[in-house]
Amino acid sequence: MLEELHVKDLALIEETWLELGPGMTVLTGETGAGKTVLVGALKLLLGDRADATLVRSGADEAVVEGRFVTGGVEHAARRRVSADGRSRCYLDGEMATVGGLADVLGPLVDLHGQHDHQELLRTASHAALLDRFAGCETLVVTYRETFRAHASAAAELARVTAAMGDRERRLAALEATIADIDRVAPEPGEDDAIMARLPRLRHGERLAGASSSAYRALTEEGAATDRLDEALTALQRVSGIDPALDEMTETLSDLDARLGEVAGHVRAYGEAVEYDPTALEDAESRLAALTALKRSWGPTLDDVIATRTAAEDEAGTLGAGEAGLERVRAAVATADAAVRAAAAALSASREKASPLFETRLADTSRDLAMPSARFEVARTALERDVWTADGPERVEFLYAPGPGETARPLARIASGGEVSRVMLALKSVLGHADTVPVLVFDEIDAGIGGATALAVGRRLKSLADGRQVLVVTHLAQVAAFADAHLVVEKAVSDGRARTAVRAVEGDERIGELARMLSGSDTEASLAHARELLASVTSATV
Repeated sequence: MLEELHVKDLALIEETWLELGPGMTVLTGETGAGKTVLVGALKLLLGDRADATLVRSGADEAVVEGRFVTGGVEHAARRRVSADGRSRCYLDGEMATVGGLADVLGPLVDLHGQHDHQELLRTASHAALLDRFAGCETLVVTYRETFRAHASAAAELARVTAAMGDRERRLAALEATIADIDRVAPEPGEDDAIMARLPRLRHGERLAGASSSAYRALTEEGAATDRLDEALTALQRVSGIDPALDEMTETLSDLDARLGEVAGHVRAYGEAVEYDPTALEDAESRLAALTALKRSWGPTLDDVIATRTAAEDEAGTLGAGEAGLERVRAAVATADAAVRAAAAALSASREKASPLFETRLADTSRDLAMPSARFEVARTALERDVWTADGPERVEFLYAPGPGETARPLARIASGGEVSRVMLALKSVLGHADTVPVLVFDEIDAGIGGATALAVGRRLKSLADGRQVLVVTHLAQVAAFADAHLVVEKAVSDGRARTAVRAVEGDERIGELARMLSGSDTEASLAHARELLASVTSATV
């Protein structure tokens, strides 16, 4: 759950603190007041892209902070965006990357906005949505792994087949590569080890002299260790009289021990330093040879070693002639059998889930004032050579608004209000299959009103059972279902627009609902708002 959100100098928001609770919370306000800015602030914490235009005019930076608690685990996140566009991220008191925020906090929040309509209308997204409902993520992962493995094996077969056409020339090139690398015979990490050793070799005499001088200064008679021992002995004579002086004695004793350790380390270092010109020449010569290899087969020494291994493998295959080619063909066949088996398991899971998915969507749509809606999951098998990473079939959701009508692709739905409701029905169905603790809906109720708006509010309220649901809405019929109501207001002072957020209850909430219903707070609109709130409250008790 998102328990706190702090926003400072973001767009029109000078500074606001939100304390959020479980259940359904709505954010309402006039158009342009800044409701969506708060959603944008949350997106920044989830790893969304940031730029300088987000920073409030005249401010040095925008800051967004949030505290998330789920399953007894707490995460505190902060995102800072400077006026020059630079962004800094912090997670649990430590610096983090945008990707780090997304990895940790992304799974905690599912954010739905009007742009999700477009995602719903994209056929390419339907397979993933069905898989999400079916809970077959493991099957999807297995299929994609085998799909990639087969693609890799097929590419290897194509490469070897082409090489077999020019076998002798290719073998000679591979053998030359192997010989070139073997002349140097590099070891993993060898270049880094030489680079670390070179400073001592190049400056060994100076380093040895400095360490020798330091050791004498520390240990000769009357030097640092002796004087420190004298000071410690003097203090130990009065030990136990004054705790303050005893504390200094203890500190001095620690210093004495550490100084002895340092002296020993300095001596050992000086004795180990090399300043052999022959060793330096050998190291620099070896490094030059490794650098030449990296230029030819790198860029890293690991790449050089990998190149040699690959060249040896390919040379072995080509050297084996037709037998080697058969081995590669067998690998492709094995990979193909694996991807076919994974595809069959994935298709079976989708086939099993589709009828229940269709039924759940229809049932949920009836609750959203779409009593005759019908859904179909169209699955079209693809030819083997056009399978994709999404599976061996094309998945598309079809929709029929009434009885006797032919189910058509969702993209052909004309009404924006219908799209909103179908999307909410889909999110509701998926919501019961998910364990995401926070759902955010940003004005997904566009294009609807009246009884349909009440149905949408009721559905959002049901989604808030056991999780946190945050809703940005312009509909009083939706806002009336909320457990908590926040009003976003824009005011102008000192010639500048500022956005503020405040919680409303009781008469203030009635007044906000009245404004949303009729644009005013006349007695008639206030009475209408009270009636709406009472009817919603009685219906949800």
